[in-house]
Amino acid sequence: MNLPSPTGPDPLRKLSDELHALAEQFRERKVTLREVMSTLGGRASGLMIVILALPFCSPISIPGLSVPFGAVILVLGGCYVVGRPPWLPQRLLAVELPPKFFRMVLEGASKFIGWIERRLHPRWAWVTSTTALLRVHGLLVCSGALLLLLPLGGIPFTNTLPALVVVIGTLGMMERDGVAVAAAYGILVATLVYFATFAGVVIELFEKIKTWIAG
Repeated sequence: MNLPSPTGPDPLRKLSDELHALAEQFRERKVTLREVMSTLGGRASGLMIVILALPFCSPISIPGLSVPFGAVILVLGGCYVVGRPPWLPQRLLAVELPPKFFRMVLEGASKFIGWIERRLHPRWAWVTSTTALLRVHGLLVCSGALLLLLPLGGIPFTNTLPALVVVIGTLGMMERDGVAVAAAYGILVATLVYFATFAGVVIELFEKIKTWIAG
């Protein structure tokens, strides 16, 4: 499903089916974000957010993509939070994704997508029962996008953890699965602790070097 609209959930095909169809459509050529948004239609927000976050769920860093992809996720998540239709600046809409991008994403993440899909179903209804709550959870997705934006690709898991927040949080909202949404909050807390710990280590190291230089 897409990110739930204020009018309620809209039954759609499974995410894996949607992504497979999209991958086949743009299999052998470059594709712009404008084409993808147009193809997804009313499902653009949720599916686009998941598509852009999925490549970072792998522990292997993808140089140069976390900042622009994180920016797109942040803008789309922000639109949902304030109740606006999906929107991206013209400059971002004109961005061309690498050839065969969607096929590579799907092939690399198909097992992961299927694993999540088999476990998602409506539960803990009180977590996703109102539009106000869903928009609050949209802030969760924006938080993951902000962390993904940080240029820390060389540090293990600094892309993976925020991407998991985005993907699991978005899919939890799409499927009205309160457990998945709660899990995304848990991953966000763990991510913040991880980032803070790393920052503390760097600061301590810097202080030791400064002391050593000062003699």
